[in-house]
Amino acid sequence: MKSPIVILAALFCLTAIIIARKPSEEPILDSHVTTAEEQAKLTPDEVLKQFKEGNQRFHSGNVTRRNHSEQVRKSAPGQYPKAMVLSCLDSRVPVEDVFDQGIGDVFVGRVAGNFVNEDLLGSMEFACKVAGAKLILVMGHQHCGAIKGAIDEVKLGNLTGLLAKIKPAVSASQDFQGEKTSSNPAFMKRVNENNIRLTLAKIREKSPILKEMEEKGQIKIVGAFYRLTDGTLEFIE
Repeated sequence: MKSPIVILAALFCLTAIIIARKPSEEPILDSHVTTAEEQAKLTPDEVLKQFKEGNQRFHSGNVTRRNHSEQVRKSAPGQYPKAMVLSCLDSRVPVEDVFDQGIGDVFVGRVAGNFVNEDLLGSMEFACKVAGAKLILVMGHQHCGAIKGAIDEVKLGNLTGLLAKIKPAVSASQDFQGEKTSSNPAFMKRVNENNIRLTLAKIREKSPILKEMEEKGQIKIVGAFYRLTDGTLEFIE
């Protein structure tokens, strides 16, 4: 049998170890939301830089850990987003996450095939002219079902009319050297890129407000192709 002194010594050591061990620290969560003052100071180039850096963090997995509940409460009185992103409907393209942005940072418009119409143009004008956003980003993506449907001339209810709006991009891609089918990833990408370019051109053509803002350097209008396979972006000139 161990002596009382040995037992007491063991208990003392165990107690010391327990006291010395600190509970794991909770991670600090970002609860900041963009303010009117911060938005006003931003330039279009700075916003684009922030979005590119955010996408690099998303790609690497080193994203900002946010307190969304707190951001919801803080942003409730008003919104001062940095940008307007026109994205495809696709569920695999989480826009705020792709750019590592928080609640209140991004206006997001979605439609299958990320083309622009009168409603989305009006939304963009509100986002930039009224609400102060500094960037319009049209984002297409890899393996887009709408692009595939336009190439394959799918007919299905209201989808038929929607896909017709993407057909000009298919026509603009007929100089492609190779198999011009939806089973060819390279042709799919060419059509997607042309769809982005045509959308950018239409924004400038159909919205004198946005065109003037761009010419004055108040906003930038850019396009990007998002790769589902690795979460990276390729910007379209």
